[in-house]
Amino acid sequence: MNDLIVTKASGEEVRFSVGKLLQSLRRSGASAQLAEQVLEELEPLLYRGITTKKIYRYAYKILKKLSKPTAARYSLKQGIMQLGPSGFPFEKFVAELLKMQGYDTHIGVFVDGQCIRHEIDVVATRDGRTNMIECKYHNQGSTKSDVKIPMYIQSRFKDVEKVWPSEHDYEIRFHQGWVVTNTRFTEDAQRYATCMNLHLIGWDYPDKGGLKDLVDSFSLYPITCLTTLSNTEKQHLLDKRIVLCKELLHQEKLLLQAGVRKNHLASVLAEVETLCGSPHEPTETA
Repeated sequence: MNDLIVTKASGEEVRFSVGKLLQSLRRSGASAQLAEQVLEELEPLLYRGITTKKIYRYAYKILKKLSKPTAARYSLKQGIMQLGPSGFPFEKFVAELLKMQGYDTHIGVFVDGQCIRHEIDVVATRDGRTNMIECKYHNQGSTKSDVKIPMYIQSRFKDVEKVWPSEHDYEIRFHQGWVVTNTRFTEDAQRYATCMNLHLIGWDYPDKGGLKDLVDSFSLYPITCLTTLSNTEKQHLLDKRIVLCKELLHQEKLLLQAGVRKNHLASVLAEVETLCGSPHEPTETA
């Protein structure tokens, strides 16, 4: 199977990596036996040139049949991409992740700069240090945040910073600018951020402490990961500004209002409780 040629989202053709697929399944909480079973059922469906997106869909469908909670964790990246179209759900998601790390957070904060007034997506404070955070949401996994994004947050940071010497009682003084995205950064974006002392968090950046690592560590999954909710039900909840699975714990009335059938409530609540019950430790690969 390792000799199979597959097509990435970019159109590039590469060799299929069984190891990467197994690692992804194991990181989602699948046991070695479950991961091998998924691979066994997946193999007959593969063919030369198949897209990686289609492989994901096949693997997800098989996993959903075998273990819904594992399928929900496996679909994390896709789930986050379904948080749009507005940016608010992703901003709330990021703020909640930071709260789990001990930050005091506020969403949509307006502050004055020397030139203009700025709306900051998330303001996060811990240990006396306050950070201004730009949340860059993308609905396509192949879209990267390029160097213009950290340059943008740096220019805003500097505009706000210029007010401080003349305003001794200025409401907020920022110590660092951050950019958080649900995809990846270009190499130029990473280099610029390092040079300017900006903090970046991407899907798997930095190597330890990327978005996926943080979600898995705190079991803070978005409702869009749930396999037991329809897209219509998920959108209804997002419209009500319900973003996190933990917000659905013991919320039968809320789920009914979203259109969940009464005889389906138990399944939804069971999946929510399984996902939110305890922090998920990524399983080590063999």
